Amino acid sequence: MRTPIVDGAGNGILTNGEAAPPPGGRRPSEHPGGEAGPPEIVIEPRSGWRLVDWRELRDARDLLRYLIRREVRGRYAQSALGFGWTFVQPVATALVFTVVFGRLAGVRADGGVPYGLFAFSGLVLWTYFAGALMSAVNSLTQNAAMLDKVYFPRLILPLAAVAAKLVDLAIAGLLLGAVMAWSGVMPGPAILLLPALLAVMVLAALGAGLWLGALAVQYRDVAYGLNFAVQVLMYLSPVIYPAGLIPARYRLLYGLNPMAGVIEGCRSALLGTPPLPWDLILPGAATTALMLVTGLLYFRRRERVFADVA
Repeated sequence: MRTPIVDGAGNGILTNGEAAPPPGGRRPSEHPGGEAGPPEIVIEPRSGWRLVDWRELRDARDLLRYLIRREVRGRYAQSALGFGWTFVQPVATALVFTVVFGRLAGVRADGGVPYGLFAFSGLVLWTYFAGALMSAVNSLTQNAAMLDKVYFPRLILPLAAVAAKLVDLAIAGLLLGAVMAWSGVMPGPAILLLPALLAVMVLAALGAGLWLGALAVQYRDVAYGLNFAVQVLMYLSPVIYPAGLIPARYRLLYGLNPMAGVIEGCRSALLGTPPLPWDLILPGAATTALMLVTGLLYFRRRERVFADVA
C-alpha cells in the first residue's frame, strides 16, 4: 500500500509522485466504481468562413424530419380543404391568366399547346419557388424561441422549409399530369432532364432563402418587401408568356434569373414545346450555384448572432 504524504498546503501526494485522491476517496472525473465519467462536450462559436458541417446535419436528421412534418401538418391544420389548397391556388390563378392573357391579350403558347395548360405548368413551378423562398426567409424569425434555448444546426430551419414545400409540388405535379393526359399532351425526350431542372429550382430557392433569411433576422424590412419582390419577379419569369418573346440581345441577361431556364426547360420536357433553352438554363444554373455557395457562407458567418437579434 502506498502511503500518501501531505504537503504544506494540505494536498495529498503518493510516494510515487502521483496526486492522491481527494478526501472523498475518488477524483472528480471518476464514478464511485472507478470508471471514467461522461465525455465533456464544449459548444463554442465557430470561427472563419465555412460551408456545411455534414456530420452535424447527419446527427440532427431526426430534428429535420420533425420540422418537415410539423411544417406540412401545421400548414393545413383545421382547414376544411386541407391539401386541396395545393390545387386551388394554381388552378384559380391559371384560369384568371387564361382569360386575361390568353383571351384578351392574345398571348399564344409555343408548340400549339393550349394556353391554359401552358400557364398552369408555369404556375405549378412558380408557386413552389415563391412559397419555398418565403418560408425559408421567415423560418428563422418564426422559430426565434428555439434559437436562444437549445443548440442545433441553424441551417436545418431554412432547409426544412424548402423541403416541406416539395410535398405541395408533388401534389400539384400529379394534377398537372392529369391535365396533360386529358389534353392529349405527351412529354418529350427531354423528360430525362426534369430532375436536374427541378434540383436547380430547389437550390435556387434555398440559396436565396439563406441570404434573405440571414438578413431578415436583423432587418425585418426584408420580409416586408419580399412579397412585392416575388410578385415583380414572377413577371420577369416566363410564367404567363413564352421566353421566345424576349429579344435575342437580352436573352443572356434574362437567363440570369434561374426560374427562366427552369420554367422553359420543364415545359420543353413536359409539354414537348421547342428544344431545351440552354442559353437560359446554363446562366440560371450558374446564378444558382453562386447564390447557394455565397448564401451558405454568409448564413454560417451570421448564425452566431441569430439568438441575440432574433
